Amino acid sequence: MSEYPRVAFLPDTFWEVNGVAHTARHLEAFARRRQIPFLSVHCGPKTEKTSDGVVEILQLKRGPVRVELDANLDYDAALWRYSGRVAREAKRFGAEVIHITGPGDMGAVGMYVSWLLDLPLVISWHTSLHEYAGTRLRKLLRFSGKATSGVAGAVAERLSVEVLRQFYRRAVVTMAPNPELIELTRRLGGRPSYLMRRGVDAELFNPARRRHENQSFQIGYVGRLTPEKNIRLLAELGTALQARGQNNFEFVIVGEGSEAAWLRAHVPNARLTGVLRGEELADTYAQMDLLAFPSKTDTFGNVVLESLASGVPAVVMREGGPKFLVESGVNGYVAGSDAAFHDCVATMMTDLALHGRMRGSAREYALQQSWDTVFESVFKVYAEGIQLYAAGSPVCSSLLSSRVHGRSSS
Repeated sequence: MSEYPRVAFLPDTFWEVNGVAHTARHLEAFARRRQIPFLSVHCGPKTEKTSDGVVEILQLKRGPVRVELDANLDYDAALWRYSGRVAREAKRFGAEVIHITGPGDMGAVGMYVSWLLDLPLVISWHTSLHEYAGTRLRKLLRFSGKATSGVAGAVAERLSVEVLRQFYRRAVVTMAPNPELIELTRRLGGRPSYLMRRGVDAELFNPARRRHENQSFQIGYVGRLTPEKNIRLLAELGTALQARGQNNFEFVIVGEGSEAAWLRAHVPNARLTGVLRGEELADTYAQMDLLAFPSKTDTFGNVVLESLASGVPAVVMREGGPKFLVESGVNGYVAGSDAAFHDCVATMMTDLALHGRMRGSAREYALQQSWDTVFESVFKVYAEGIQLYAAGSPVCSSLLSSRVHGRSSS
């Protein structure tokens, strides 16, 4: 094995607008910068194979037998049809380890290929699917009353955790974006688990893009507009600020999703931009005075890190991964309740000296979070997984009792 293992990477999402896809694109770019041979297999608008001599890309197109999981994100139950081709490409490439990002359609293909080729499997946790399942079911059953929807949501979460347990047991090692999820994946799979943080492009997301001081305090939100993001708290926040007599504010809400129409009708002084990317997104961050991020289910919070890099303090909730990015009173606040969330935003709106210090601290923190540092650690985890697998570390194969080398479905 060379300094860097030869990795076949099969993320469930790549071109979409979400944290998993964002990380996947940066991992591929890291391999290209470091001239590390790397096989990237993901879904896209058409099926094609390309190579720049370092990174090889096999892009697959999802077919008509698919289910929409979220805005611009589908699950193709028939993606198995590509298993044979993926296995042949991984074998030809000389893959030493398979990395998948979750129990999606591509994750299932990657898990099968790892079994077929007798390769160690690394699984990274990016999305708290069990919490998403509970949150969305509670919303669907809201008409039945809080007690009934709450019980149904709790059952959905427990069942989802059991499914995830069976899935993560197939890995030789796992990775997760925060300490709480490292412990969860370790408990679920019984495998070693390592930290896989996220980085930020501090040149793109930069306070130097700020054009002027706002006439009104600009409160930003960036992310999917869906129930699991606790997005309706923004409406409560706006109402609470008005009740305090703080009316000189504007919400800038970036993203798309099922809650967009509700937000447009209920959040005071709100401007919804839709999805923004690249320099347009970076410019929008830089004009914000504060990021209000009410999600309790995010495992990391890429948008929080992008906000901090832009010199924009963030208010986040005590539940979830974003709290590991924010030091209360330094580069933002971690709120322990909805009421505390309102209080934290109100404090930053009125204490301009504190707000100014936080802007500087936010930028300083983000400058220490580089993608290269993140992925150097990830490649060390790959090497650890290969060594454990070669040494005979137990990997669950209860679903498949025998190996058939060189055979696959096409």
